[in-house]
This record gives sequence, structure tokens and C-alpha cells, in this order.
Amino acid sequence: MKEYFVNFFNRNPGHSYSEFLAVNGVSLEIKSGDRVGIVGHNGAGKSTILKAICRIYESTEGKVSVSGRIAPLLEIGAGFHPEFTGRENIYLNGAIYGYRKSELKKIEHEIIAFAELEEFIDTPVKYYSTGMYMRLAFSLATAMHPDILVLDEIFAGGDASFMAKARARMHEMIDNANIMIMVSHDHELVKSLCNRVIWMDHGKVVADGDPVTTVASYLNRQVS
Repeated sequence: MKEYFVNFFNRNPGHSYSEFLAVNGVSLEIKSGDRVGIVGHNGAGKSTILKAICRIYESTEGKVSVSGRIAPLLEIGAGFHPEFTGRENIYLNGAIYGYRKSELKKIEHEIIAFAELEEFIDTPVKYYSTGMYMRLAFSLATAMHPDILVLDEIFAGGDASFMAKARARMHEMIDNANIMIMVSHDHELVKSLCNRVIWMDHGKVVADGDPVTTVASYLNRQVS
């Protein structure tokens, strides 16, 4: 908005507002039980797709139809107040997800225990490491077993032991017919967790199918 008004009053006609379509002409249907991975180079439109699904971005054309409660994990610690403790942020982030205080009270202990943060839960999160942020955010987002779990490189900061726990919980959620949509550059992780992979390039879908085949095609294109 600021750039628009600055350019509007700018006497130099060489600088003007331009439109860029991060995602263009994409049509997808994701069904209950799907584990969908999205791969592609940086700037391919992967994170934009996730933010559109989560209603963080509103589409300029077409529509996004979602049925079910979404738990978005798009950025480590997004929605956390740095001055609040881990415990206080459970209630803050839980409210953002749409949970009632009474619901969060019932699962508070489970969230803290799964994140392995008993010792630091009453410490302001500004002192947390990236891994601690990730563990708390993941534990909160998955404690209520949402209908749709959306992940964007969420496993990037996790240690090996927590990764194993997180994967086990992911498989448990999938077994309960929930939907998981993830963006990751860890292609082995994508192949192990997903039953379907979408390859995006410059805002468009190049391929949509079997994880092993689709990831192999993407990597071969990168090498060639």
C-alpha cells in the first residue's frame, strides 16, 4: 500500500506498481486421509499455496474451499509473543487456533510433556532456541488432532529424538483420516510421510502423483 501511494505521487513514470502472480491457474482437490507434500525451487509458489489454504492470503482469482479445522505451522514461533512464557503462549496461540480456554486447560500438561519443556515452560519464549520453539508449536498444533495440519519446513530445527516422536504423531494423525499438507526441501522426509506429492514451478503445477516418481522427476530436472 505504501509503495502504491509513493509511486502514485512520484513524478518519474519509470517507477510504477506491477502485479506478480505467485500462484497461477492451480486447481487441486485434497481428500480426507491424504498426506500431501509440495516440492519445488524457492519462489515456486509452495508457501503461498499453504497460506491461501490457511486463509492468510485471499486469492485474487478463483476460490479456496476448506472443510474442517486447520492447524497452520507455517513459521517457527509465528503467533508467539516473545515476552510471554511458553505456558502463556499455549493459551495465546490456542486462542488464535480457535480453541477455548477450557479445552486448552485439559491438554496443557500433554502439550508441555510432548514438547519436553517442563523445565522451561514458565520462561519467556524469547530465550528459547529454534528447536524449543518448534517443539512447542508442533505439540500445540497437534494436541487437539485438527482435521487439517499444514506444515512449512517445520521439522528443520528439530533434534533426532523429537523428530522420531513428531513423525510417530504424524502417522497417528494420518491413521485417523486427517489431512496433512507439507512443504519441505527434505525429500526423504516427504517420501516417508506423504502418499502424494505435488511439484510446483513458477506458480504452476508440473506434476501431481506418486511421491517416489514425482520427487525423482523433480530432482532429475534440477540436475539437468
